[in-house]
Amino acid sequence: MPNAASAASTRQRIITAVLQIIGEDGVAAVTNRRIARQAGVSLGSVTYHFETQHDLLRESLLHFVREEARHFTELADQCQTEGIGVEDAASLAGQVACGGALDSAHLAPFELYIHAGRDERLREAAAEAFRAYDRLAARILGALGVPDAERLAATTVAVVMGLQLRRLATGSPAEDLVDALLLLARGAAARSAGQDVPA
Repeated sequence: MPNAASAASTRQRIITAVLQIIGEDGVAAVTNRRIARQAGVSLGSVTYHFETQHDLLRESLLHFVREEARHFTELADQCQTEGIGVEDAASLAGQVACGGALDSAHLAPFELYIHAGRDERLREAAAEAFRAYDRLAARILGALGVPDAERLAATTVAVVMGLQLRRLATGSPAEDLVDALLLLARGAAARSAGQDVPA
């Protein structure tokens, strides 16, 4: 029986391989043999760590979300400790959400969210993912002093994810996301102050 550190390392390699495969060729391409080959582990290790493909997909989605949540938590903490302004926060959010290359790792979660629409067993994991995003969005908006942060969180998440998807599909720049977040934040602030929403 493998020791805890070795088991955790093997499990992580399997999850990383699953996300790479999904990003490259979609959920249908996920087979135990391909996972084992890509992860550099034995075929038996895949079934030892994950009894079913559903378990594999669920854990892969949640792993991705935890990593994303960690990045956005760092951003939220920075907003609170540095007293960062709306423009700088939007710029940082754009860097976190759209940073890095347009690669298979960025496609994988969207594939999994779509798959959750077809497989109700994955929906709770997808719902957990969106709850995490909503909590973090509310925290960041609240740190920026945006009124109704809780109410605007889901809309903010939708804007970010929609523009991420657009960027993946078209190669559009991260600046589009920054502009959209600024518009949302300024509109919320103006509405709270009873002003016209800025153009």
